Amino acid sequence: MTYLAIILSYLIGSIPTGLWLGLKFRGIDIRQYGSKNIGATNTMRVLGKKLGAIALAGDAAKGLIAVLLFGRLAPWQYLPLACGIAAILGHTASVFLRFRGGKGVATGGAVFAALAPIPTAIAVAAFAAVLALTRMVSAGSIVAAIVLAASVIGFGAPWPLQAAAAAIALFVIYKHRANIARILRNQENKI
Repeated sequence: MTYLAIILSYLIGSIPTGLWLGLKFRGIDIRQYGSKNIGATNTMRVLGKKLGAIALAGDAAKGLIAVLLFGRLAPWQYLPLACGIAAILGHTASVFLRFRGGKGVATGGAVFAALAPIPTAIAVAAFAAVLALTRMVSAGSIVAAIVLAASVIGFGAPWPLQAAAAAIALFVIYKHRANIARILRNQENKI
C-alpha cells in the first residue's frame, strides 16, 4: 500500500487544475498567455479571479488529499511526507503535461499546512506581508518558501521534515528563477 499511496499522490498532484479550468470553461490554454504557467496566479490573470480562486483551491486540495488521505493508507511514519512530496512533484512535473507543470507553491503550502501547521502559518504571514509590500506573488512565494524551511527547522521538526522543507524551498526558488531575473530588472508582473 505504501507504493500505491505514493503513486496516487503523484497522480493527483499531476492534475493541471488551472489548465483544465481554462480549457473547460473558456476554451483557453493558459500556457499560451501571461506567464504561461499552469498555476493559480496565471490562471487568475488569464481567466479571472473566480477561476483563479478555484485553481488555487484545487492545487491546495491536491496536497491535502495526498497527506491526509493517501498518507494514511499504510503504517509507515513518513508516508504522509512522502505522499506530500509526490503531490508536489506531480504538480511541477505532471504526467499529463509531458512532465512539465507549475511551481508547486499552493500544493506545497497545503502539504506543509497538514504536516507543520505553525511554521506554515508563519510562512503564510510572510507571504502576505511581502505581497502587500511588493504586489508580487512571486516575491511572496520565494520569501514564504524560505521562511517555511527556516521555521520548520527552528521548531525542531523531525529531520526528514526539515530536509524536505529545505529541499522544497530550494526547488521553489529554482522554479522562480525567471521571476527573480524579472524582479532584478524591475519587470516582474504585479497584481
